[in-house]
Amino acid sequence: MLKYEDFFLLDEKLSSEYKVLRESVRKFVDNEVIPIISEYWENGKFPRRLISKIAELGLVGSYMPVEYGGGGFDKLAYGIITRELERGDSGIRSFVSVQTSLVMYPILTFGSENQRKKYLPKLASCEVIGCFGLTEPDAGSDPSSMKTRAYRKGNKWILRGTKMWITNANISDIAIIWAKDDDNIIRGFIVERDMGYKTKEMKGKISLRASDTGEVILDDVEVPEENRLPFAEGLKAPLMCLNQARFGIAWGAVGIAQFCLETALKYSKERIMFSNPIASYQLTQQKLADILTYTQNANLIAYRIAELEKEGKLSHYHISYAKRYNVRAAKVVSEMARSILGANGIMLDYHIMRHMTNLEAVETYEGTYEIHTLILGEFLTGMESFRK
Repeated sequence: MLKYEDFFLLDEKLSSEYKVLRESVRKFVDNEVIPIISEYWENGKFPRRLISKIAELGLVGSYMPVEYGGGGFDKLAYGIITRELERGDSGIRSFVSVQTSLVMYPILTFGSENQRKKYLPKLASCEVIGCFGLTEPDAGSDPSSMKTRAYRKGNKWILRGTKMWITNANISDIAIIWAKDDDNIIRGFIVERDMGYKTKEMKGKISLRASDTGEVILDDVEVPEENRLPFAEGLKAPLMCLNQARFGIAWGAVGIAQFCLETALKYSKERIMFSNPIASYQLTQQKLADILTYTQNANLIAYRIAELEKEGKLSHYHISYAKRYNVRAAKVVSEMARSILGANGIMLDYHIMRHMTNLEAVETYEGTYEIHTLILGEFLTGMESFRK
C-alpha cells in the first residue's frame, strides 16, 4: 500500500488472507469498474454486466456461513470489500451492501432453516437479486410510521403499500418487505417477484446515478405464511439490518476519501502554476494535510469498529458514530480534493465530482447525519429527543 494510505501502519495487522482479498477487489475496481463507471453514472444506469464478476469474486455474503453459500469471513473482510468497492462508486458498494446486509442478513437472522437453504445460496451467487423494502414516501427517518399493511388471510398474508428509495428494486427477484399486521406489529416477509409486487424506476437523480433505485408497489400481493420471517417482530428487526449496512457504509466512505487523496496528490504534483507544481504551494499542502487527517481518522474508526465487532463489544452507538463521522469526513475530503483540481475537478474523467454527489445520498440513507447525531445525543444524555 502507499505510505500515505497506510499512515498508521494498520496493514501490519492484516493477515495475508486479508491482503489478498483487498488486492483482488482493488484490481477489480481499477480494471473493471473505474474505466466504465462514469458512462453508466452519466446515463443513470446500473452496470449489470459487473454482477457476475462480483459474484465470482465472492463479494456478496462475505460474512455469511459457508454452509449457506457465504464466504465465512468476519466483518473486517466485509469492511475491506466495501471500502475497495466504494473507491469505484457508491452504487457498486450499495449493490453488495443491500444484497449482503439487507437481504441475506435478515433471512439468516430472522428466517427459518428452510428459508435459509432456499434463498441464501442463490443470493450469494447472485442468481437471485434482492432488495430491502422499509422506507416509504411518508416514512423515512421514522420507519415506525410506515403505512404498508399485512393482513392475515388463512395461511396467507395480503400486503398493501408502497416502498420508496429502494436500491436494487428494478433488478430484484425478491424483496424483504416490512409491514404492520392487524395488531400494528411490524413483520418481515420474503416476497418473490412472481407473487405480484411491481417496481417503478426513480428517475431524475443527481446522486447515486449508477445505482438502481425504485419504488416497490404492493397492490394486495398474496404471500404465503412460509415466506414470513418467523423471528422478526417489531421495529428492532429492520433496525438490526440497517446497522449491518451502516457498518459497510462507514468503511466505504474511507474508500472514497482514499481515492480523492490519491487523485489530488497526483494532480497537484503534475499541475504547473506560476512555473511550479501546485503541490509546492503552502495552501495546497494545507489542503492535502487536512485530507490526509480526515482520511486516516476515518480509517482508524473503521478498523476499530471491526475489532469491536470481533470482540462482541460493538454497539449501535459505535456504528452511528462511524457512519456519521466517516461519511461527513469523506464529503469534506472530496470538496477539498475538487478544489485542488480546479475546473478539472468537475469533470467525470477525474471522478471527484461523481463521488461528491454520491456522498450526498450516502449521508442521507441508512440514517441521516442528523438522526445519527440524535442517537449519539441519547447516548450522552440518556434522553431520547427524536420527537421533539
